Amino acid sequence: MKKNYGGIYTLPITIWVTVFFLVPVLIVFLYSFLERSETGGVVFSFSLAAYSAMLNPLFGHILLDTLWISLASTVLTMLIALPCGYYMARSRKKSVLLFLIVIPFLTNFLIRIYAWQAILGNNGFLNSFLLSLGLIDRHIQFLYNEYAVTIVLVYSYLPYAILPLYSTIEKFDFSLLEAARDLGASHLGSIRRVMIPNIRSGIVSAVLFTFIPTFGAYAVPKLVGGGKSSFMLGNVIADNILVSRNWPYASATSILITLVTTAAMGLYLLANRAPLRATGQAAKKEKA
Repeated sequence: MKKNYGGIYTLPITIWVTVFFLVPVLIVFLYSFLERSETGGVVFSFSLAAYSAMLNPLFGHILLDTLWISLASTVLTMLIALPCGYYMARSRKKSVLLFLIVIPFLTNFLIRIYAWQAILGNNGFLNSFLLSLGLIDRHIQFLYNEYAVTIVLVYSYLPYAILPLYSTIEKFDFSLLEAARDLGASHLGSIRRVMIPNIRSGIVSAVLFTFIPTFGAYAVPKLVGGGKSSFMLGNVIADNILVSRNWPYASATSILITLVTTAAMGLYLLANRAPLRATGQAAKKEKA
């Protein structure tokens, strides 16, 4: 009788997930139901004050702004990433293009954000360029608004969307597109009806890899958003920990972000379950 060593093989990852994910999440969850200490930290007394404070209209406004910026960044990222992934998959210079996509990862994240400050600032490259061409007669406020935050978020997380799309599109059988065009479909129609359904897993992965980090973003809205005009949930957490010292409120906000990202992962699993189920049913029919 063969012994099942599956539990032993998965023990390291189980310990890792428990210590570095489950335990911290449980601590944050516990803190969200405690009272705030005036000197920082928490008082171990049950309270729903943190969650009741989230009913404030100001928090609702910040939540809606966060959702809007995250969704806009995700949509713009996908509109750029899809043609890029398609072109890379069909190109003969895949290694060169992959290297160009990976280059941003070789530079510190904060340095790249400060570079955008130099580009979009009142005395930055973009304003100076437009002034030199005579297209504008005074500086334009490109920085410190939600548009600047969206642009920098798209730039920051674009590689995370391109890579899974490229990986999925590369495995696609492009002869199916030719067959669809032979049957009367247009070029765009064949892509929409044949290729898009077959690369759905890559599309969903790209959406999640973009939406989840942008939803909890802190550094980008802090540096290029300019205070309250582009305040996001990540900034709420940081301010309540470092400034107002309201740990329960920061923990409750963190739990909200965790629930949203968990729901996104659930949608990802549901999106991938249907193709797997259809493939399994097709395999059973062939065997029958």
